Order: sequence, then structure tokens, then C-alpha cells
Amino acid sequence: MGLFGMSIGYLAFATLHFFQFVLAITVCGLYGVDLSRARSQGKYTDGKWVYAEVVGALGALTAILYLVPFILRFAAVTVWSFILFVLWIALFGLFGSMYIHENPEGNGGIQRMKNAVWVDLANALLWLIGTIGSGAYWWTHRERNSRFTGRAKLGRGLGA
Repeated sequence: MGLFGMSIGYLAFATLHFFQFVLAITVCGLYGVDLSRARSQGKYTDGKWVYAEVVGALGALTAILYLVPFILRFAAVTVWSFILFVLWIALFGLFGSMYIHENPEGNGGIQRMKNAVWVDLANALLWLIGTIGSGAYWWTHRERNSRFTGRAKLGRGLGA
């Protein structure tokens, strides 16, 4: 048992989800600047930036939801975490192809977007780690039937 009755595993997941939340909110801010500017100038709202905001919002909301301990027991957590990983990788690929090789030449907007691309990649890696971790957690904590009769349910709770 860890700190105040919490398991080390839960604390590790909570730390991971905290950083996923922080980076997702960061992405929302980085891309939101351009969306806000376009809206205030009456310009076209580019779907790529909307996609970035949606992925950031999904990541932030999911990270908050995953802080609830019993949620990690479900296999769907691994599947949804993998979907978020794919969404973050797609976001990294989309904006990486646009901005990684771009020379900012004193343009703060381009430099901000170059930075956003690396935050996208960090988010993708955190969701990959979360996918692997939740899959391993589910596999080791799933309910199983006993070996000999197959009738008894074997399972371990979150703190076990």
C-alpha cells in the first residue's frame, strides 16, 4: 500500500493522467489563439485547428475521467486510450508536416505552431504509455475463473 491507502499503481496512473490533462489544455491554448484570431477577424475557421481543439478537449476530459479509480478496471479504457493515441499521432502528423521544417524568421505564430507540434507528440507518447499501462493493468486485474473447477471467480481490486 502506498500513501494514504492508495496503491503505487494508482498514483502512477494519476500522475500520468495529470500530465495528459496539462498538455491537452496546453494544446487547446496553442491552437485556440489562431481560432480566436480568425473568429475576431471574421475569417474562415480552418478544420485542422478545430480538429486540434477537439482532440485536446477529448484528451483533457478523458484524463480527468480516468482519475476516478474504478474506471481503470474496464477494458474499454485501453481501447479508448489507444483511439486517443491515434488521434494525437494524426494531429502530430498533420501539423508536423506543415510546421516542422518551417523557418519562423521572427514570426511568433509559426514558432508557436512549431512548439505545438512537439506538445502534440508528447501527448501522443503519454497516451501510448497510458494504453500500454491500462492494458497491463486490466490483464493483471481482470476477473478469471479458478483453474480446477472453473466456477470460482478470481479477481483483484484496485488496491490489491
